[in-house]
Amino acid sequence: MIEFCGVQKTYTTGNASITALQRIDLKVNEGEIFGVIGHSGAGKSTLIRLINLLERPTEGTVKVSGVDLMALSENDLRQFRQHVGMIFQHFNLLGSMTVAENIAYAMRIVGQKSAQAIDARVDELLELVGLSKHKHKYPRQLSGGEKQRVGIARALSNHPTVLLCDEATSALDPQTTHSILQLLRRINETLKLTIVLITHEMDVIRTVCDRVAVIDGGRIVEEGAVTQVFLHPQHPTTKRFVQEAEGAHDAVVWGDNAAPRGGLYRLTFQRETVHQPLLSRVARSFAVDFSIITGRFGAIKSEPCGQVVVRATGEADQVQGALSQLAQAGVCVEEVSDATVA
Repeated sequence: MIEFCGVQKTYTTGNASITALQRIDLKVNEGEIFGVIGHSGAGKSTLIRLINLLERPTEGTVKVSGVDLMALSENDLRQFRQHVGMIFQHFNLLGSMTVAENIAYAMRIVGQKSAQAIDARVDELLELVGLSKHKHKYPRQLSGGEKQRVGIARALSNHPTVLLCDEATSALDPQTTHSILQLLRRINETLKLTIVLITHEMDVIRTVCDRVAVIDGGRIVEEGAVTQVFLHPQHPTTKRFVQEAEGAHDAVVWGDNAAPRGGLYRLTFQRETVHQPLLSRVARSFAVDFSIITGRFGAIKSEPCGQVVVRATGEADQVQGALSQLAQAGVCVEEVSDATVA
């Protein structure tokens, strides 16, 4: 659906050049929720603005549905942008207009003239975002979460095929953030929209995204399915994001004589293995003791998952037999050198 090929973006200020993005190669599949995570200044906002060509790449190509955006005329680019919705961090609602008027305005500026069609579409969108009772209120009368729902309805008004979310939840409290993410997920599933979401919060990625790219210093340093990236992060930046999301420290530090003897293993449970008593079962079968050092369980999007770091003590062949049986049951078994959580 969206493809970046060798994209570079450089800003020039006076005699200085600042490279915001370096050689970005990226693909977003149709119908998925794709997350881009990075710290402030990493380049994620620049990247998302390239998708509707609010920023033009210095080098490389950006394609949407196979169309090279750089080859479009100004008129064709305006037509293209009508099919790209955008949700902003601080809502960007017009304070002098009601909720209905804010949504209708987006339709009027692209040439929709039928008041009846506009009003019907407004009612449809307000029902979708759960704000039917607030149709005639002004933004100042709404909470932050309600304002963002209006922003989402406005972004959907012209039937977009792509929805861009620029830090759409960072101005909201945790409970409101969760409700907005669930709304985006429902929109993705019911309308089959492709959503690109940028954030600096790993919890947002874990809750709603299918795949994720981690950006650092203008480069994509890691990319993949959210379950894989979250449970098996490779790059130091990704590991820090995961640790921050889990509230975890880098490692368990043992006193001189406190560390239990035995091999140290990270066990990753996904789907049905989460709910099965596999650890206790193999411990009994192979006469192996497992000391749980640390662990985390929850869900990534709707998939239950968890990880524990354990010390396995017992006869060497019995330990290997126990680990092999865990692996055969669908548990990912990795030997680790210390109790690093991520």
